[in-house]
Amino acid sequence: MKERFDWFWVEGQVTQTRALWLDCAACRWPGGPRFDRHEQREREKAYDDGLHAVEREARKAPRNRAERLQAQQRVVAVFPRFAAIALGLEGDAVHLLTEGFLPIGTQLARWAKRYDPALGTADLIQACRNAWTASGLQELLGQPMRLSPSILGYSLLYPYSDNYLDHLSIANAEKLEFSARFRERLCGVKLPARNRHEAAVWAMVQLIESEYSHERYPQVFECLLAIHRAQELSIAQLKASGDCSDEELLRISCAKGGTSVLADACLVHGGLDEEESRLAFEWGALLQLGDDLQDVREDLQHGSATLFSRVAAAGQALDGLVMQLLNFSDRVAARIDRSPHGSAMLKDLLRMSWRNLILMAVAGEQEFFSRRLLAELEASSPFRLDFLSARGKRYAGKQGLYSVLFDAFLEAGDKGDGGLPMPQGSLESRVVEVSDSAPAPMAAGSSRC
Repeated sequence: MKERFDWFWVEGQVTQTRALWLDCAACRWPGGPRFDRHEQREREKAYDDGLHAVEREARKAPRNRAERLQAQQRVVAVFPRFAAIALGLEGDAVHLLTEGFLPIGTQLARWAKRYDPALGTADLIQACRNAWTASGLQELLGQPMRLSPSILGYSLLYPYSDNYLDHLSIANAEKLEFSARFRERLCGVKLPARNRHEAAVWAMVQLIESEYSHERYPQVFECLLAIHRAQELSIAQLKASGDCSDEELLRISCAKGGTSVLADACLVHGGLDEEESRLAFEWGALLQLGDDLQDVREDLQHGSATLFSRVAAAGQALDGLVMQLLNFSDRVAARIDRSPHGSAMLKDLLRMSWRNLILMAVAGEQEFFSRRLLAELEASSPFRLDFLSARGKRYAGKQGLYSVLFDAFLEAGDKGDGGLPMPQGSLESRVVEVSDSAPAPMAAGSSRC
């Protein structure tokens, strides 16, 4: 039986996820595999050797398409040895990364750069992260891994709408006005785009509508409206962070993250049953809490409260929260292990990626943790924490390896869009002057949807 994803349902899922999170506080993290210093240094050498080889190829800037394709093939040839030694991945996992996830990311980025050259590398990587989450869900829900028009459109809503609503320099009144209009557009109202930003957002919604109609697939748009409402509530997290209780902060993060991946899952085949929706919601909550950990320093600087930034602001170590997050990650992974679809290799890869996300966050912000916890986590990490921190800083940024490598893959290979539809006209041509007769946005509580 398919669920109805109204806000009452979301609040119920948040309550269940909160209970799971609290239960994870009472458990001792089992710790995972152990690595001695010799093995860590061996993996670190393989990591550096592989990345140096990739960096050399990426920076050669081949002059024509044939040379770019050859450079890309050499980069891919380096990856299996790097992945086997540094990451401990088997051949099937390497193949899934290079032949599954990576092509979907580059297809999305090529389409996006063709449609909107103003999108930066950080925007594209953010969109790709969502598309990769949706790709993993496709296999777990028994579907082939592919970039569909709706997943493309939804993934690009992140850099266009999510970042706009999170931006600290934009007045709350302006955000709320856009948010009301955005809600109307998600309800199927054909509002004229008043600026380039709205034109881009409307175009992404249109991509979703090209695959799923409002009439036949109400669950899809219920999910999109749910994450829209969760995003609105997260604005309160920025505006009145000091007034939110710890429970409210947890509920906001669970709602925002849970509805985000819920929408990904619903876009896989248009609807979800109870177990599928629960899996997606917990996965999303985990990713959001992981992001909150990664962003603890930035949130402290901006005065934005999360569970992690609030504890750090009080001068307390984040040890307990990180152990709780690691336990939560294991519980979400256990639910995914019970899924009837998806290979064991994919499930192991997801478990490893979530664990590494947490370790990378801890490595980059070691001042927020006790020496005892750092020593315990380092012993269960394939790399020393200082190594992870140093490489994270070196390969980030506009001129770092990630940016160079991403650009190199965009330049190589087929320039086609894989049959994905392209909106007619440029973004600028889709903007119309709003006259006095133009329909006004309805209030957030409109009965139209």
